[in-house]
Amino acid sequence: MSLDPRLVTAAEYPDWLRAVGTGFLRASAAVPGEEEVAVRLAHTDLARVQGVFDAGRCVATFRSFAQELTVVGGAKVRADAVTAVTVTPTHRRRGLLSRMMATDLAAAKERGDVVASLIAAEYPIYGRYGFGPAAWATEWEIDVPRAGLDPRARVPSEADGGRIELVDGADVRKLGPELHTRLAARQHGVVSRDERWWQRSTGVDLPAYETWTEPFYAVYRSAGGETDGLIAYRADDRWGDGKQPLNKATVVGMTAVTPAAERALWQFVCSIDWITTVRTGYRAPDDLVPLLLPDPRAARVVTYADWLWLRVLDVPRALEARTYATGAALVLDVRDPAGLAGGRFLLEVSPSGASCVPTTRDADLSLDVGELGTLYLGDESALRLAALGRIEEHRAGAAAEADTVFRAPRRAWCPDVF
Repeated sequence: MSLDPRLVTAAEYPDWLRAVGTGFLRASAAVPGEEEVAVRLAHTDLARVQGVFDAGRCVATFRSFAQELTVVGGAKVRADAVTAVTVTPTHRRRGLLSRMMATDLAAAKERGDVVASLIAAEYPIYGRYGFGPAAWATEWEIDVPRAGLDPRARVPSEADGGRIELVDGADVRKLGPELHTRLAARQHGVVSRDERWWQRSTGVDLPAYETWTEPFYAVYRSAGGETDGLIAYRADDRWGDGKQPLNKATVVGMTAVTPAAERALWQFVCSIDWITTVRTGYRAPDDLVPLLLPDPRAARVVTYADWLWLRVLDVPRALEARTYATGAALVLDVRDPAGLAGGRFLLEVSPSGASCVPTTRDADLSLDVGELGTLYLGDESALRLAALGRIEEHRAGAAAEADTVFRAPRRAWCPDVF
């Protein structure tokens, strides 16, 4: 029987959800109930949901949705966000993912999306489809007693003038979207969030396989009363010998749009009575956390890994959308075996803008489209990629020039999983 990817119908959607659960090894991979299916279907564009069926049973899944990505400088580009990618163990190595990916990327190119994005569960999979790791994530575990923070200090300080207030999920659904919009205007790597995201992140209409424990929420308000930061955290209940508290706070999300808010929220969560350990959750690799502490060694890195992957679909629009701190001209020969974004391009940049057009001039650098995705948000060194043999330099000094052109002052960061 032919195993051909195709669009999934509303009647097949429950079995498609079952297959997603099977692929992600969830504890319950049964067909969801009617109410859950209805809620999820209401937020799903079936024109972007693919599946492969064998004897009427879904054995591979793939979905994409519309997204906006903030690039260096604060502009946003249209992204094809890829998610729910699975192939049932009994049907691996048959090219099912390759065909679903090819169909989706071709449709994204036709729609005019500038890039495709995803969070990779496994590193080796997506490079062969032209994706490259563009933003990384770091998680720290903070030994609070060792950190050297004054337990008697007021948080925020009197000099700061701000204050921290505890709120609930309903408040988060009201305050969070505007705060995230402000973050997306200043932090490259941030992706858009819809209303459904805020519902799920505060425990509304969760899928049956997700258990929910309400976190604590706190906001930071500036001296002028503006909400500049939000943190969500959970805490366990663990006590040691001699009735000594050994509780751990785990941060499940933190947004701050000013340095004062960021400092105050980290100091707040590290100052809560009984909390002796803080897990930061996934943060930007250059987060303030370690150096914020009097003893930075109290923050131990427990995870440092690739996070957001990008696949460029339109080279001129992608490179013209972001900003550059210097002036330069580079001819890039971009290889794309899929035929979606390859070609030779003249990139001319300055602090006032950029131009990227096809050219027949000799190339300064040759690189695969995946390496361009890795460079795009300014988080990787072109010199390092050249040293690895992943960028070919045709003009002496071109890799160093590209390094100066593409690098950004701060690391890229994507706070979401999708």
